[in-house]
Amino acid sequence: MPEQTINEHMQTADGIQLRGLTDVEVTQSRTLHGANVLTPPKQKAWWKLLLKKFTEPLIVILLVAAVLSVGISIYEYAKLDESAHVFFEPVGIIAAILLATLVGFYFEMKARKEYESLNLVNDDTPVKVVRNGNVTQVPRRDVVVGDIVILESGEEVPADCELLEALNVLVNESSLTGETQAAKTTKQEEFDSDATYPSNHLMKGTILIEGYCISRVFAVGDSTESGHVFEAAQVEEGTPTPLNRKLNKLAKWITWASYLIAGLIIVGRIIAYFFVTHHELDWHFVTYLLNSLMIAVTLIVVAVPEGLPMSITLSLAFSMRRLMKEHTLPRTMHACETMGAASVICTDKTGTLTQNKMQVAEAQVDTKDERLMEMIAANTTANLDLSTHDDIRTIGNPTEGALLIWMHAQGVNYLAKRRAADIIDRLPFSTENKYMATLVQSAIDGRRMLYVKGAPEIVMQRCTLTDKERDMWQQRLLQWHQHAMRTLALAVAEVDDDAEVFKDGRLQVQDMHFTGLFAISDPVRKEVPAAITECLNAGIQVKIVTGDTPGIAKEIGRQIGLWNDTDNEQAVMTGADFAAMTDEMLRERVSEVKILARARPNDKERLVRLLKQQDMVVAATGDGTNDAPALNAADVGLSMGDGTAVAKEASDMTIQDNSFSTIANAVMWGRSLFKNIQRFILFQMTINVAACLIVLIGAFIGTESPLTVTQMLWVNLIMDTFAAIALASLPPTHAVMKERPRSVNDVIITPAMGRFIFGIGILFTLLLLGILLIMQHSNVQHIPDLLHFRAGTYDGLTPYELSLFFTIFVMLQFWNMFNAKAFMTGRSAFTDIGQCKGFMLIAVIIFLGQIAIVELGGEMFNVTPLAITDWLYIIAATSIVAWAGEAIRIAKRGK
Repeated sequence: MPEQTINEHMQTADGIQLRGLTDVEVTQSRTLHGANVLTPPKQKAWWKLLLKKFTEPLIVILLVAAVLSVGISIYEYAKLDESAHVFFEPVGIIAAILLATLVGFYFEMKARKEYESLNLVNDDTPVKVVRNGNVTQVPRRDVVVGDIVILESGEEVPADCELLEALNVLVNESSLTGETQAAKTTKQEEFDSDATYPSNHLMKGTILIEGYCISRVFAVGDSTESGHVFEAAQVEEGTPTPLNRKLNKLAKWITWASYLIAGLIIVGRIIAYFFVTHHELDWHFVTYLLNSLMIAVTLIVVAVPEGLPMSITLSLAFSMRRLMKEHTLPRTMHACETMGAASVICTDKTGTLTQNKMQVAEAQVDTKDERLMEMIAANTTANLDLSTHDDIRTIGNPTEGALLIWMHAQGVNYLAKRRAADIIDRLPFSTENKYMATLVQSAIDGRRMLYVKGAPEIVMQRCTLTDKERDMWQQRLLQWHQHAMRTLALAVAEVDDDAEVFKDGRLQVQDMHFTGLFAISDPVRKEVPAAITECLNAGIQVKIVTGDTPGIAKEIGRQIGLWNDTDNEQAVMTGADFAAMTDEMLRERVSEVKILARARPNDKERLVRLLKQQDMVVAATGDGTNDAPALNAADVGLSMGDGTAVAKEASDMTIQDNSFSTIANAVMWGRSLFKNIQRFILFQMTINVAACLIVLIGAFIGTESPLTVTQMLWVNLIMDTFAAIALASLPPTHAVMKERPRSVNDVIITPAMGRFIFGIGILFTLLLLGILLIMQHSNVQHIPDLLHFRAGTYDGLTPYELSLFFTIFVMLQFWNMFNAKAFMTGRSAFTDIGQCKGFMLIAVIIFLGQIAIVELGGEMFNVTPLAITDWLYIIAATSIVAWAGEAIRIAKRGK
């Protein structure tokens, strides 16, 4: 914008000349003190983030398996004259590793970019400064130390400044201290000795609620108080998430189990060599032993669930993508799952539980009184932003703005009323007087009128009221105060032209006419009570941490369903009491505290750390710079969409609509995500148990596994990967919010899952071994031959029998996928099947893929086409797995 030249040098009310900096001084100051931007945290190089993906526990196991598989394939190709198909398995494992890591890396990088774009501070916002003796506007980033800054109501402080002149300045310091209304002044006798920052200092990022001031910048960018907090609150890395801890345990279990089974296979084959086949110890034994070692290593490869990292990555990525469409921006994929593990949520009040918009809750006034409307419009410095009808915003004091919003709702144009009235004089609101008064020439009748608005107890003292009227008003005030509402009283008086209305900053008029009362509150968001109830029913503790009074906090708690009649004073604490207690004392009380009122900046962080010490998974919300330490300390830090850059940088997720209901939605998604991961583990570990037991038992009885390397590749990689996609795409359900939070010490495989995995795995093993033995000792040309076979001598397996066995094995797992889908719910696998389009699509792909492999795979998969009747027999027979599961679930529901 063009410079606004002033004829006289700008000066303060005290006569201090304000020429501002020259262009040369601006350059010198920027060189000496730096630019007015926060230095972003040093980001890790993309290749380091990618390499970190390869350190996850299951990926490490897969890497080891890949190396072993490559070694086996090279040996088979070079020494045993096998064809190039032996390399399919190591290639498949490597492909699984790359897919699992690259997909996760892609989505996290995408979220990082979206987060950075969301977190960009608008450093181009214009700021009024004095330079070269002129008032001009410069971008916020260009403000330097020594600049003279002019600020008005509603504007954000661009840097740390010292006041030179202040007129009725009230500042919202909640982004730093939690204080929503801090009075600022240049008069030393009015300084607040208990204030966090000096009463003549304005800190970067705070906002002028009302008033006007001229100030001089003394710190910019990283040197500001916001910069110091930003630097101190950088996110700590290296703390494992609840999911990572559980996966570490699972990885160790799989590793040791596969080593044990591999060892047993070697022992079993040695026993079979000497005692079953009666061979002697010779050079043939060395070759036999090497083959046994390769079989054992192959089993280790088979035992490793190649699809599990992919399942976890896809589940996390799917949830991350959906959450981003539902007003939630996770910074990392694991934050989605960790949110589902939350056992306690420490939440702000303003903006998260409430609308952060002061509104008139009740009005005891005559709405038809034209004088009342002029009184409200003229006796205020607040304004309304009506650019969007759906979201009217207050510019200036939010309490005064509430009256203007009420007027607007009555269909009255406050600006027209204000412009029509001729304002003669005004006494601004002050904490000492507790009222505001404006003298106007009324547009209604031309009379000289005094309009007063302020604290009811002060205004009523200046009004003529009978004892009955006074008692009536007092009763109404008591009712409103019990509901933690703020109250304003209005009064009016006609004054003579020569009357002395104001003197020494005080009102001189008495015997005014009492006009009425307003009760003002920050309404609770409509969707919050239901969300709070859902979280409480889910066993999640909710704790309100606020700078407001205990009375207001308890009333909000009552409205949202957190505070009830059975709660006593043990459930509420003030910041002063909290700070006075030792950690040992607090550990005994912290779990029962529902409200921490008058909380100080470091109280929330301390609360989070104490809760974590009790093995709770803690989610904490915050929108201010002062919240950054708590957000950093929490298992999941939740910043708000309109929060500060410092808060967002310290958080794991950004709640873009600020609502607690969105937080509850993230919990539901996180819990559903964990269920989907468990479903896939259930599905794949059942396959692995069956495959490992077949190989193990075959080693002891001298029977080789009929499943070839490429067939196992389809079962363990391709099919499992598709199943991972199918189970990962299952939609979330609110049913998960009826369960208790899982313990951080719980293993990812529950006892019920373990019984299912080993029960079904052993059942499949016995069934498949029975089929295998029948095929080895009789000529099975079609499926019915299995039912009326005649046992003969061992004659091996024909290509057709191998194809039948392979298809039966796959179709058993195919139908078991439906049991895995329904396992966590107890409902039918076909409930809401229409909403599981992704699951059904993948199921069809797996089914058609198996047909294509058998009919077209040929030598690569060691298969031959099957008769259509055998396909029908196999599909019908193996579907019993799904129908039996349905019957069991119906029986359990009937109990």
